[in-house]
Amino acid sequence: MLPLDPTAYAGPRWVRYATAPLLLVVVARSLVHLFTADGGAQSIAGIDTSVEGGNNIIALFHQWGAIQLLLALLLVVLFTRYRGLTSLVLVALAADPVLREVAGQMMHVTAVGTPPGAALNTPALLVTLALLIASLMTTGPKAKGRRA
Repeated sequence: MLPLDPTAYAGPRWVRYATAPLLLVVVARSLVHLFTADGGAQSIAGIDTSVEGGNNIIALFHQWGAIQLLLALLLVVLFTRYRGLTSLVLVALAADPVLREVAGQMMHVTAVGTPPGAALNTPALLVTLALLIASLMTTGPKAKGRRA
């Protein structure tokens, strides 16, 4: 995950092609939370924001979007500038659904339906873990210079 040369990626090329759309989804998700009128709280997650404190819920969703965007852009920079850190980027992407599940178990969200993030946590984790495992497989002469 921490290669000697972070600019050189030694894994299968298809992993990078499959990871790029995942990063775009993370960027898009953060933009939705940051810029939609309700932060996606009611319109997407199905959380009733007409209750007392509803504006605080919306404000938290906007702030969440801002933090998500910061992380997403950092991951995009690492992914594009330092190809060798592809596995590290995938670790961060895999940690997201795991930590959201942990947070959801600590305090459940009451919503009209299942929010898309909750519904897609397990598939996102499985896809990301598969990509992570594949990214750690070295191919050809580029495999030299990788840390064990």
